[in-house]
This record gives sequence, structure tokens and C-alpha cells, in this order.
Amino acid sequence: MFDLIDVPVGDAPLMPLVQPTVRRLQQGEMLFVEGAPTTFICIVRTGTFKVFRTAEDGYEQVYAFARRGDLLGIDALSGDHHLMATVAQEDASVLALSLPNFYALAQLLPAFDRGVMRAVTHSMIDLIRLSDMMAAVAAEVRLARFLLHLAQRMSTTGQAVRCLRLQMTRRDIGSYLGVAHETISRSFAALAEGGLIEVEQRKVEILDLDALRHYAQGTRTPTKADLRASPCAPRARDGLTLVG
Repeated sequence: MFDLIDVPVGDAPLMPLVQPTVRRLQQGEMLFVEGAPTTFICIVRTGTFKVFRTAEDGYEQVYAFARRGDLLGIDALSGDHHLMATVAQEDASVLALSLPNFYALAQLLPAFDRGVMRAVTHSMIDLIRLSDMMAAVAAEVRLARFLLHLAQRMSTTGQAVRCLRLQMTRRDIGSYLGVAHETISRSFAALAEGGLIEVEQRKVEILDLDALRHYAQGTRTPTKADLRASPCAPRARDGLTLVG
């Protein structure tokens, strides 16, 4: 648990500490239900989770995709009921702390409290990045920024930044970026046609990271002529392979 939120083990006191509970979830299993009482806080150990709310008409608005080291259920600190639901997008696991144990550990171990604050700050930064994605007029640019964000997240865990395996559906990505899922499909096709990525179902290979960054800097949809004129125009493939 300390490793997940970057808490120095040397700061732990010699006295026994409360232990988190390992919860394992299967793909599609709910961790938190919107409106349910808040009883514990979780740290993602493995897998990917979708955080969302459901409107009265049944539409799911996606607010976050959580990965290793992210906090889930943090709204428990400010209310009695969860504001959003959380579901596992693949077989996953979390470390769960009851609220009393969470508060006791934060009081006993200042380094843990600082680690939690860093994790909360990362969540706030992700919301800022989401606002940046939504600021783009073109859906293709929003998608490019989303892929770059995923690549950056993967780089922090030592994974290859050019080979992405998306656990979320295109409908979920569309909800997250504020466009229809059909538009997301067309946007993937446009980025692939421009030579920036290669797509095989949920496997995405970034063919030219610099060109994708250049593409993501605009707000409108660049034309093929723009791409050819760009100093970061797509280069030939460099032998990268898709994640299996």
C-alpha cells in the first residue's frame, strides 16, 4: 500500500499498523454504487476502473479511468453517500481501508497523509487535463490528447508509451470526451489515415509520438496538407509491435 502511493517505508513506526483488505473484482463487477453509503476508501492495485454517473434517462457520463495507485471512493471524505459509481473494466484488485482505519493511519503516519494528498492532487490534475481535452473543437484532437494522456500515465509505471491496450470501450471514451461513440470510431480512423496511429480492435500503436503531439496542439482538425507540411510529419514505422 505504501509503495502504491509513494510513501517511504522508513517513515512507518515500529508499532503495528492497520492492514488494508485486498479486494479482487472480475470484469464488470461494481466496486462502488452511486448513492450507496460511504464505508471505505480504496487504492487501485491492479487493473483499470471506470468512474461514472448515470442520468435519469440511463446515459452514463464517464468522469475518470483509474489505474494503479489511484484513489477510489475519495468522496467518502466529504459526504455520507458516493456521488459516482465505480466498475472494474477488467479483472482487477484494490486495497481497501475502512474509514476509521483510514483516519487512524493518516493521523498516526504523516507520510501516509502526504501520500494521500499527492494521490488526490493527481486526480485534480487529471480533471484539468480533461478540461484541456474538452477545449478542443475537433473530436480527432480530443482523441489525440486522450491517447497522449494514457501514454504519459503508462510511462510513469515504466511501460512502453507507444503501445496502448485500451480497456475502455469506444462508447466510454466518447462519454469521457463529450462526443458520440460513432464520432470516436471516425476519429480513430482519421488518426490512422494520417499515419499517426495503427489500430487493431482495442490495441493502439502510436507510430509517431512527435507527430501526435503536434496534432494535439491544435483545436481544429488538421488537413492532410497540414500533416505533410508539419515539421513533425509522420515518419516510416520503426518496428514497434502491438501489445498482445
